Amino acid sequence: MAEAAAVERALGVLTERLDERTAAFLNACVRCGLCADSCHVHLADGDPASTPVAKVERVAKHYRRYHTLLGRVVPGLVGAEDLTDAALQELVAAAFGRCTLCGRCALTCSVGLDPSAVIRFGRTMLLAAGLVPKGILANRDAALETGNNMRLSREDVVETIQWLEEDLRQTLGDPAVRLPVDEAGARVLYVLNPREIKFFPLSISAAGAIFHAAGESWTLTSTDFDITNYGFFAADAEAAGAISAKVIERAEALGVEELVVAECGHGYRTLRWEAPEWLGRAPKVRVVSFVEKMAEYLADGRIRLAPTRNPLPVTLHDPCNLVRNGGVIEEQRVVLRSAAAAFVEMTPNRAENYCCGGGGGLLAASEFAAQRVAAGRIKADQIRATGAKVVTSPCHNCIDQLMELNRHYKLGVEVKTLGEVVADALVPPPPVA
Repeated sequence: MAEAAAVERALGVLTERLDERTAAFLNACVRCGLCADSCHVHLADGDPASTPVAKVERVAKHYRRYHTLLGRVVPGLVGAEDLTDAALQELVAAAFGRCTLCGRCALTCSVGLDPSAVIRFGRTMLLAAGLVPKGILANRDAALETGNNMRLSREDVVETIQWLEEDLRQTLGDPAVRLPVDEAGARVLYVLNPREIKFFPLSISAAGAIFHAAGESWTLTSTDFDITNYGFFAADAEAAGAISAKVIERAEALGVEELVVAECGHGYRTLRWEAPEWLGRAPKVRVVSFVEKMAEYLADGRIRLAPTRNPLPVTLHDPCNLVRNGGVIEEQRVVLRSAAAAFVEMTPNRAENYCCGGGGGLLAASEFAAQRVAAGRIKADQIRATGAKVVTSPCHNCIDQLMELNRHYKLGVEVKTLGEVVADALVPPPPVA
C-alpha cells in the first residue's frame, strides 16, 4: 500500500502539474460510453471497469475534487473523491493492468478527447507515488545507466554482430556482406531493440541482408543504440527525453544523415514525434522507420523481391504506436504485397486495428501477465479469422506478445518481423566484379 507521503506526492502532480490539454479532456468527457467497444481489454473481460470511460473517471473524480468549486464544496454531488491510498491502488489497476495506452478509444470518442492522454497523466501521478510496476522502472533505470535496458556491454554487442556477419556471409554466399559497427560518416545509422541482440539476432541479419542488397552506406553502433523507451511507458518525461537523447546524440556524433529505427512501434514514436519536444530541438538527422526505408528501397528499385519465396498466406498486425500514433500505415502493405504470394488483411485493420495487448510496457509488468494474455484474445481471434499461416508485425514488443498468444491460444502460426519476411524474398544483388 502507498504511504501518506506517496499520496501527497501524487496529489502534488494532480494539483500542480496538470497541463491544459489533459484538463480539457477531463472536463470534456460526458461519460457516454461510446468508447467501450473500442477497447480490447473490455471486449476480452466484459468488465465495466475496463471501459475507457471508467479508466478516465479514475482520474477525473480526483480532478473534480481538487480543481472544481462544486468538487471542493459538495463533492458527493458531482462524484468527486479525495485522493487516498486505496484510490491510488485502484489507479494502478486501471492505468497499467487495464490499459496499454493504444489510443484506439480516441477514434470513437463522441467529443474528440483522447482517453489515453488522461491515463498517461494518471501514470505520472503513480510515478510520483512510487507505484509504477517495478519491471518498467528497472528497464528505465538500466537504459539510463548503461545505454540499453538489458545492460549489454559493448563487448557483448560487438561479438554478437561479428558472429552474425560471419553467419550471414555463409548464408548468402557473399563474402562482401558486412554488418559495420561504429563507422563514422556512413549515411544511415540503424538502431535496435536490445532484445534483438540477446534473443532475436536473425532480425539483425535480415536487416543486414536488406541494406546489403540496397547497396546502402550504413552502420550499427555498439553504444547508445536502444530504441525502446521505458521512461515513456513510466510516464517519466525527464527519463524518456534522456533515453531518446542518447540515441539521437550518438547518430549526430557519427555524422550520419538518417537514423533508421528498427521495428519497434513506440521506439519510432518516441524518436520521431516525442523526442523533439523532450529535447527542445529538432534532431540534426532524419528519423525514419525501417518499414519506411524498405518501402523506399522498393520504390527506387534498390531491392528486388520474389513473393513466391513466401508462399504461405501472411497477415499483418498493425502496431498501435507505429500506425495509429505514428502515421506509418501503407508502407508495410506495399512491402508485403511485394514480398508475399498471399497477403490477407485482418479485420479491422490500419488505425482501427486492435492492440495485441503487449503495449504500454506491460511485457515488463509481470504482475499483469495473466491480464495481458487474456486481453490478447481479441487479437488471437483476429488472427485465426484470417486463415493466415504467418503473422508479421513491424514491432518487437508486438512480436513478443504475438508469440505468446500463438502458444497460449494454439494458433499454429509462424510469427516474423516484416524485415524477416522481406529478407526471405530478396533476390540477391549481382556479385561485385
